[in-house]
Amino acid sequence: MAAGQDKDAKKQAKQARKQARKQKRSQIFQAFKMQRKEDKALIPWMLGVFLVLGGTIYGLGHLTGIPWLMLPLGIVTGAMGAMIVFGRRVQRTVYSKAEGQPGAAAWALDNLRGKWRVTHTVAATTQLDAVHRVLGGPGVILVAEGAPHRVKGLLSQEKKRVARLVGEVPIYEFVVGNDEDQVPLRKLQRRMMKLPRNLRGKEVDALEAKLAALGTSRGAAAPKGPQPNTAKMRNVQRTIRRK
Repeated sequence: MAAGQDKDAKKQAKQARKQARKQKRSQIFQAFKMQRKEDKALIPWMLGVFLVLGGTIYGLGHLTGIPWLMLPLGIVTGAMGAMIVFGRRVQRTVYSKAEGQPGAAAWALDNLRGKWRVTHTVAATTQLDAVHRVLGGPGVILVAEGAPHRVKGLLSQEKKRVARLVGEVPIYEFVVGNDEDQVPLRKLQRRMMKLPRNLRGKEVDALEAKLAALGTSRGAAAPKGPQPNTAKMRNVQRTIRRK
C-alpha cells in the first residue's frame, strides 16, 4: 500500500514539474511576442549575439582541431547570450513603462535581489508622494517618489523619525526621478547594490525590531503601482532571470 502511494506521489511530482516548465515556456513566449511588437531591434540583436558567440566558439574549435566538438558548445553559448539580450531588453521596456507611475519605486524595491527588508509607504501625502524604507547591509535606505517640492520635506521628516531610533546606523536617501540629484528608476537597484555593507544579518534583525515600532504615518495613501501590463512583464523578467 505504502509503495503504491509513494509511486503516485512521485508521478504527481513529475507532472507538477512538467506543468511548471510548460508554464515558464509559455510566459517567455508571451513576453517575446509582446517585446517584439514594441522593440523592432530585438530579433536582429538576439540573432547577432547568437551568431557572434556561436561563431567564435566554433572558430576556436577550428584552431584547436576539434570544430565538431565545439559546435554544440557554440550553439549553447550563443543561445544563452541571446536570452541575456532578450532579458535585458525586456527589463528596459518594463522600467520605461513603469517610470513616472505612482508606486513605481515601491514596485522596483519589490524586485531587489538579495536580502532586503522593504516597508512600503512609511510616509506619504494625499497626492501619492511616498517614502519607502529599506533595511539591509548598508543600514537604512529611504527611497522617495513624487513631486520634488513635496518629497523633500517628507523625506526629511522621515529621516528624523528614523534617526531617533537607529543611533549611529547609516541612513541613505534616494529620490526617484530624472531631475538633477535624483536617481532614475532603472538605476535604483544598481545604486543600492553599490552601497557599502555596514551591518551583518543579526544587526539588521535588531534594527528591524527597533523600527517596527515606528509603523507608518497616519493618513498615508499607498500608491497603486504600475499597471497590469507592466506587472506581467515583470513576472516574465523574473522567469527569464531564473532560467
